[in-house]
Amino acid sequence: MQTRAQIKFVDKDKRQFFVTLKGRVDEYFEQEGLSKHANAKMVIKTLVLLFFYLGPFVFLLLAQPPVGLSMLLWTVMGLAMAGVGMSVMHDAIHGAYSANNAVNTLMSYVLFLLGGSIFNWKLQHNVLHHTYTNIVNMDDDINDKLILRFSPHTEVKSHHRFQWMYAFAFYCITTLYWVTAKDFVQYFKYTAEGVNRNNKLQNAWLLARITFLKVVYMAVVLVLPIWGFGIPAGQVIGGFLLMHAVSGLVLTTVFQLAHSLEETSHPIPNEEGQIENEWAIHQLNTTANFSRHNKWLSWYVGGLNFQVEHHLFPKICHVHYPAIAPIVEQTAREFGIPYLENETFFTALRSHVGVLKQLGKLPDLNEALG
Repeated sequence: MQTRAQIKFVDKDKRQFFVTLKGRVDEYFEQEGLSKHANAKMVIKTLVLLFFYLGPFVFLLLAQPPVGLSMLLWTVMGLAMAGVGMSVMHDAIHGAYSANNAVNTLMSYVLFLLGGSIFNWKLQHNVLHHTYTNIVNMDDDINDKLILRFSPHTEVKSHHRFQWMYAFAFYCITTLYWVTAKDFVQYFKYTAEGVNRNNKLQNAWLLARITFLKVVYMAVVLVLPIWGFGIPAGQVIGGFLLMHAVSGLVLTTVFQLAHSLEETSHPIPNEEGQIENEWAIHQLNTTANFSRHNKWLSWYVGGLNFQVEHHLFPKICHVHYPAIAPIVEQTAREFGIPYLENETFFTALRSHVGVLKQLGKLPDLNEALG
């Protein structure tokens, strides 16, 4: 298997697509006199989402409402948790929230409130996913997950035929896995693969920091309500699991609707380790938008329904994606490059279920035998 360092993007057609596109996008911001980073609306959104994540928890501790209302509040926290991750943390870790790196670093710390590791997220998402989108064994996001198959270039197994039915139940445990085990798994995996280039001392400190933050997160979210405020353990644990089921389902589904679709491609490098395409064109072939005219959805998912624009310009705050999307679409059409898009959330969801079905099909024995 080729290593990530050996994969190269080669623009054999020399179409200069991205040079043209970047110039037009830069010109838009210059003409409008706008910053590419967060504006007042983004700051307000940040405060609203953090309020709906932290506020219900404080109310749970102080008011100790009945079980029904308690579960409703945990549900709100799950929705807000996903919103904070998609809107605030995501932009901050990409360096898109502010032109000031100190502000980006500060805002990225909200990931600690969600129980995750900034270091691992940067490696998995910023480096691997954004560079090697939909390339098997390179992009961790589309690598097979236990009983799920996301790439046409991996082995299909008998249980995969049912994955379109059980996938969404699996999605419900993704953030729970994240806050308990995923960061540790990734720490050892990325260290062994050389993706994590820290020295031994730096990695010892990193592992200690990850462990400490996990302990603090669990202590605040689980131990404090039970031992500090006397809330029944079953109610707290049930609410905690409900919160993560909601956030996991939302986050995973939204991310899947951008890349695991019938329309998107899964290129593989040639024998020389080359993807025969310009990197930007590769992003357009492997990424799709959905429901980009739905303002409410766009607000909540942090512009992740504008994944084409996000993959091309990850350092531009998502609040600007609706304005630059027509520029991207027009430029892609001029260069004869597909601009992939599903008009609604549900058409994208149907496409995702369709690709889960396709990837779950066992090869026809007669065809295999010729």
